[in-house]
Amino acid sequence: MNLLSDFHAQGVPLPHIRRIAADRPLHWLRAGWQDVKANPLPSLAYGLLFALGGDLIILALLQSPHLLSVSISGFFLVAPLLAAGLYELSRRTEAGEKILFIDSLKCFRRNGQSLAFFGLILALIMLMWERFSAVAFALIDATSAPMASAYLNEILFDGQHLAFAATWFLLGGVLALFVYALSVVAVPLMLDRDADVATAMMTSLRAFVRNAGPLLLWAAILVGLTLLGFATLLFGLVLIMPILGHASWHAYRELVE
Repeated sequence: MNLLSDFHAQGVPLPHIRRIAADRPLHWLRAGWQDVKANPLPSLAYGLLFALGGDLIILALLQSPHLLSVSISGFFLVAPLLAAGLYELSRRTEAGEKILFIDSLKCFRRNGQSLAFFGLILALIMLMWERFSAVAFALIDATSAPMASAYLNEILFDGQHLAFAATWFLLGGVLALFVYALSVVAVPLMLDRDADVATAMMTSLRAFVRNAGPLLLWAAILVGLTLLGFATLLFGLVLIMPILGHASWHAYRELVE
C-alpha cells in the first residue's frame, strides 16, 4: 500500500476504484456471453485462434516436456494481452458500433507503445519462469522423459517427486497471482484511456487490493474455465476464451470509474 501511496504522491493521477459485491464475477460472465452473441463471428474467430495456436504449440513441444509445462502455465500470464482484440470488440459494442474482426486488430495501434512495453514485461517474467523450471527439472532429471505423457507420469503419478511438483505448482501459482494483480484491468485501461504501463499496473494493483475477495473468485473462474478448455484439447477455448475476454472488459468497466 505504501508503494501505491508513493506513486500517487509523485503526481501520477490514478483512476478511482469502486468496491464491488462478491457475486459480480457471475454478472461479468453473463455480460461476456451477451457480447459474444452481439459479435459472434469476430469473437469466435479469436477463440479459434487461441485453440489452434495452443494445439500447434502443444504438438511442437510434446518431446520437450518442461517447455510444454512452461507454455501451459505461461498462457495464464500472457492471456490478458492476447485478449486485447476482444476488449476492443466489447468497447465498440458498448458504444453501439458493429465492427469486423480485422477492425478489432487496430486496437494494437492505439497506445501501441504501452501495450508493447507491457508485453515485454510479461515476456521477461515468462523467460525467468522458464529458466527456473529448466533448472528445477534438470535437478531431478525429469527432462530425460522422452514424451510429455511419460514426463507427467514420472512427476505426478509415480509419487517419486510429489514434493517437487507441489513446490513447483505453489511457486507458479504465486507468480501467476502476482501477474494477475498487476494486469487484471491493465490492458483494458491502456486501450480505453491511453494509460501508460505504470499507471495501468498500479491501477490494477489497487483494484485487486480493494476488491480481493471478488477478484480472487474471478481468478478461480478464469483458471477453472481455461483448464476446462485445455481438457477438451483446447477446442473448448473457441467459446470459453471469447466469453472470458469480453467478461474481463466488463470487470474493468465496473472496477474503474
